[in-house]
Amino acid sequence: MLPATRLAAAASLALGALFAATAPAHAQVAGDTIAKVKQSGTFTIAYRESSIPFSYLDGTAKPTGMGWEICNMIADKLKTLTGRSDLKVVGQSVTSANRVPLVQNGTVDIECGSTTNNSERGKQVQFATNYFYTGTRFLVKADSGIKGLADLKGKNVVITAGTTNMLVMRRVNQEQDLGINITSAKDHAEAALLVQSGRADAFAMDDILLYGLKASARNPAELAVVGDAIQVEPYAFMLRRDDPAFKKLVDDTLAELAKSGQFEKLYTKWFLSPIPPNNMNLNAPMSDELKKNLTELSDKPAT
Repeated sequence: MLPATRLAAAASLALGALFAATAPAHAQVAGDTIAKVKQSGTFTIAYRESSIPFSYLDGTAKPTGMGWEICNMIADKLKTLTGRSDLKVVGQSVTSANRVPLVQNGTVDIECGSTTNNSERGKQVQFATNYFYTGTRFLVKADSGIKGLADLKGKNVVITAGTTNMLVMRRVNQEQDLGINITSAKDHAEAALLVQSGRADAFAMDDILLYGLKASARNPAELAVVGDAIQVEPYAFMLRRDDPAFKKLVDDTLAELAKSGQFEKLYTKWFLSPIPPNNMNLNAPMSDELKKNLTELSDKPAT
């Protein structure tokens, strides 16, 4: 008869083998996106429905945008790397609230929206090289008389649920004792609608997204983006943690785009030219922070 300690060890090994044999195939390779993609033949890109111009729906309800375009370039590299010329690229719509868990649990392989790279999120997911920089400002009605944060004292401000902007505004509201009534919306489009309909005085969000929403409104002249930027933050693609091979693939793709000049061409296409679905032009020049990072290629978080 085996000693009790050896029996326990044998039982543990047997249980481990049983769980390994019965675990879903995707769970076994969840930390290795390249292996997961090779095995499944599918690469799933998370996109946002109204994060113009990073990822959003075009006139035919299909995802488009600068982030979406770059993530499809990454998919092309995966086809070569895995030998899967038949690789199927699948788009998965996500929201501010569910984007992090869907990356974590393997439902999506990469997220190409407008997600801020910060240290708190970095405990849950991995971020690629920063590919945009933005700051919190306000979308208001042009005739509202609101010019900045001080004018919002005691007023109603809506913010998209699950965003860092919510944390920023709550902190500023408390520190400056502004008495702002903060409410949440499920997505950017709903928040903008609350301002347009007069149910909110302002929508606090990343300024580039506000410019996109303003440009895509039925009457852009009725809206204005106001205020000094509160807390400049970087955007980056979200990946699963502890997956250095896939992060390197994504970072290398961004580095190639930066060094070849193609990134600047993509920026001109999406930020300085007419874009679908209404041929609007955001007229948003590249920030100094982004110009600097095209050389440094940093993935440094906001905080």
